[in-house]
Amino acid sequence: MDIISLLQDADKSLYQLINRQLSADWLDGMMKLLRTPYTWIPLYLFLLIWFYRNARKYWLMIIIFSVITFAFTDFFSSKVLKPSFQRARPCYVAELNTRSVVGCGGAYGLPSSHASNHFGLAAFWFIIIAVIRRKKIYWFWLWAFVICYAQVYVGVHYPGDIVIGALFGISIALVTSAIFHFLSHSDLLKKRNSFSLHKAY
Repeated sequence: MDIISLLQDADKSLYQLINRQLSADWLDGMMKLLRTPYTWIPLYLFLLIWFYRNARKYWLMIIIFSVITFAFTDFFSSKVLKPSFQRARPCYVAELNTRSVVGCGGAYGLPSSHASNHFGLAAFWFIIIAVIRRKKIYWFWLWAFVICYAQVYVGVHYPGDIVIGALFGISIALVTSAIFHFLSHSDLLKKRNSFSLHKAY
């Protein structure tokens, strides 16, 4: 058996573990809530206020680049990569006997757009806050992870979809954060305690 087949089998096994063996009726509502965008509105409002209070000089720029990061991850994951890979979502594969908690959605699932978008934003915010404020906020990664775990739990993605989506989102964030750094670099250099972007990675 080749390495690709081994990875696919492992992906399916882990999917079934999360979707079926680790599932419970009392968890279903929570998982549906975690993957709902409206659930996270308080977080986004908090970040808007936090950025305004702690990085006011770059506030508008941060918002613009957050939108750009999201736009790139969402467009390329859903409109370019999914049609290219054409990997069916697990909920459409009868042999997996998926425990469906929500509707199946579009035909293809690789990469997960949720993973691309949320890990992209998590990486972008993590990097720029580390650069501007010298703070490393690790809970961004937990936020992205729980949303993506819920995607597997409800039956719409394989764990592999999540991993590829996360790597793609982080890759986009590395580019957008580098551009952000380039455009704001002259201002950062004027700060007494400024430091290089590579320390944020």
